[in-house]
Amino acid sequence: MVLQNFLTISDHNRDVSGMKYIYPVVSRRARGVSIGINLNTNNACNWRCIYCQVPNLTRGTPPPIELKILEHELRTFLNDALHGDFMLRYVSEQDRHLKDIAFSGNGEPTSAKEFPEVLLLVEKVLREFNLLSTLKIRLITNGSLMGKPAIINSVSHLAKCNGEVWFKLDAGTKKGIARINDVSLNPQSHLMRLKLCAKACPTFIQTCMFALDDEPPQETEITAYLELISQVKDVVQGVHLYGLARPSYQAEAKRLSRLSPEWLDDVANRIRQLGIAVQVSP
Repeated sequence: MVLQNFLTISDHNRDVSGMKYIYPVVSRRARGVSIGINLNTNNACNWRCIYCQVPNLTRGTPPPIELKILEHELRTFLNDALHGDFMLRYVSEQDRHLKDIAFSGNGEPTSAKEFPEVLLLVEKVLREFNLLSTLKIRLITNGSLMGKPAIINSVSHLAKCNGEVWFKLDAGTKKGIARINDVSLNPQSHLMRLKLCAKACPTFIQTCMFALDDEPPQETEITAYLELISQVKDVVQGVHLYGLARPSYQAEAKRLSRLSPEWLDDVANRIRQLGIAVQVSP
């Protein structure tokens, strides 16, 4: 692997490791080193979130996954992270903690038809390294495909592998979702997918909030969001509320800006008043 300087939370370059599917990042939400698995090597996704940091993002699904290459890359990286000098050379001292393996990358990971096979592959490799009970496997997803039996079956298996799901929900209205995620989506339908997911595996809601044209989300949107998540407070593990950390590569990039930590903390307190735990990453 050829990396330059220390990894930071502001740079999640998928090409930094020189590998096709595996890439390391310092994750502010995982709070340490996360081993990313990028199944969407063609930068294709079924959503187009306006804050997305993927360049040349296109609509679509990933190409066939080369499972043998992925398995070799995962073994190679784990060996270097655990027994080599990767941490010393590329990670600041305070971040030298291997925290998880995350299905994330350049598009929706569950859109890969091989996703169930990839999960079994990751389980096998972690078992060989005696990490299955100590290293989290996280699925970071927009949740759009949770209505498919094959995906829910895999999510159920993920729960048996010390896994959890981070499920995207950025707004509480159809208009808000269209503006942020560029998809036509009924919030209640998405909530049903969230309930299915949370029933199958420990699930956190992940919500990105930011200013658009220097204006924070309107109060009507915040209220709708709070009303929506209140319907699942008894089934989700909590909310990951986060702001912008890396530049968007979408057409709206110049219109986006960060909200203050105080603004996000205020929303977090309103979520806590619903009885839902919140982790804030400004």
